[in-house]
Amino acid sequence: MKNPPKIRILLADDHYVVRIGLAALISVEPDMEVVGAAVDGAEALELFRRLQPDLALLDMRMPVKDGIQTAMDIRAQFPAARILMLTAFDGDEDIHKALQAGAQGYVFKNSSVEKLIPALRAVVAGQRWIPQEVASRLASRKTFENLTAREVQVLQELAKGLANKEIGDALSISEHTVKTHLKNILGKLRAADRTEAVTTAIQRGIIHLEPTGNRFKNP
Repeated sequence: MKNPPKIRILLADDHYVVRIGLAALISVEPDMEVVGAAVDGAEALELFRRLQPDLALLDMRMPVKDGIQTAMDIRAQFPAARILMLTAFDGDEDIHKALQAGAQGYVFKNSSVEKLIPALRAVVAGQRWIPQEVASRLASRKTFENLTAREVQVLQELAKGLANKEIGDALSISEHTVKTHLKNILGKLRAADRTEAVTTAIQRGIIHLEPTGNRFKNP
């Protein structure tokens, strides 16, 4: 009797050790195989076009094109694509953006193989994979008011340690407008001061540390 075709999986992560580790874990499964491995989002999109795998396992933070944009691009060209997001980021904004981009599941990098493999199978089968801790963070997100794009920009500049006037100069807005945005930001994030606002924004995934480690940027 002929064996059924294997589940074909595309990996995308900019860390070599992670790619090798994931490939080793998946290859142990008799009904799965890794058909491609990408180092960034742009390569992942190209490999998906060429290989058309059953599932793409994408790291959220990659160079050139991050996992969220890659998921959006893949789903735009292949609406039925199955995508599972694998990431170290657990902020509610990160999770929300990944699912909005078209990912059907979200798994943390510290998950055990006992959680990863069932997640892969579930997404390939057309199911959503939302672990309890992910669902809890999404539920907590609903209790916060969304920040506007401009408020996020102000937060990014605030995180660099800039004064109100410097933020205004950077964004070509008045110092008074900056103060108004800051007031709104503190209220929406339920923060007592500027430092707490930045800390909360990082924890929730609204802004992220850049690879250099001394600046922040929007995911």
